[in-house]
Amino acid sequence: MIDAFSSNAVVFFFTFLTGACIGSFLNVCIARWPAGLSVVSPPSRCPNCERGIRARENVPILGWLTLRGRCAGCSLPISAQYPLVELLVALIWAAAVVAYGPTFTALRVAVLVTILLGVAVTDAKHYLIPDGFTVFGLIWVTATAFAALFFEGSSPFAGAYDALIGAFAGAGAIAVAGWLGEVALKREAMGFGDVTLMAVVGAALGPNRALLTIFIAAALGLVGFVLIILPFMKLAGRKRARGSDVAGPEPASEADEDALPRVPFGVFLAPAAIVSLLFGDAMIHWYMSRFLFT
Repeated sequence: MIDAFSSNAVVFFFTFLTGACIGSFLNVCIARWPAGLSVVSPPSRCPNCERGIRARENVPILGWLTLRGRCAGCSLPISAQYPLVELLVALIWAAAVVAYGPTFTALRVAVLVTILLGVAVTDAKHYLIPDGFTVFGLIWVTATAFAALFFEGSSPFAGAYDALIGAFAGAGAIAVAGWLGEVALKREAMGFGDVTLMAVVGAALGPNRALLTIFIAAALGLVGFVLIILPFMKLAGRKRARGSDVAGPEPASEADEDALPRVPFGVFLAPAAIVSLLFGDAMIHWYMSRFLFT
């Protein structure tokens, strides 16, 4: 038993370490892809003073802690996003191995969830889903769906045939939803990045759970709009009103005329896809047995 515990601890440690390193690279993708920059060169550097990051300073999580969250060159703060993303990805990879063992399925889960995390963070910061995430994601999900044909055992992923159908179903459904939203709101309601993201999700989950993902994301988006965006809009409106009392009325800008805020839907699609991956089949079975076969 002690030997088994030691073996599991070693696997967990190296998986956690691997995840932290993947998280460090994910930070590079999040920072550079929205600006159209290469994630390979130049080497990591401070975005403020452009001082190169030394190897010992670039150790995931620990590097940020040893620097106390500040650049060793200019002493300006380094965003806490970097160690948080590294830690979260490390935990994601470790959790995948705990749940599925050191298997091909665990690798597939860890990589997909890492991609979805990168999408959510980038979309939240830049209102953009880079093609780097979705192109790699679609290739990865499709290739591993066919590779899984040679592995035994159950998997939360769609089979090879359902992966192909799901990619078209996911992309098509979100494109139609975006078109209907554009007709209703008289403005762009869905970016193309959301369409390509749902192609990835559909290839991973199959058509049924891809549609479930959109439904869950819409519900999460509604909750986020009511609890976060609306209060923020009201607060901003009160600040503008106080400013107008002091400085007099200002001419309306395009931002004022466009009353509805931009909502990064990828922020909601990403966690919805994870929920559908892990619990989607059970949720669909529960719904059908409760409401359709009574």
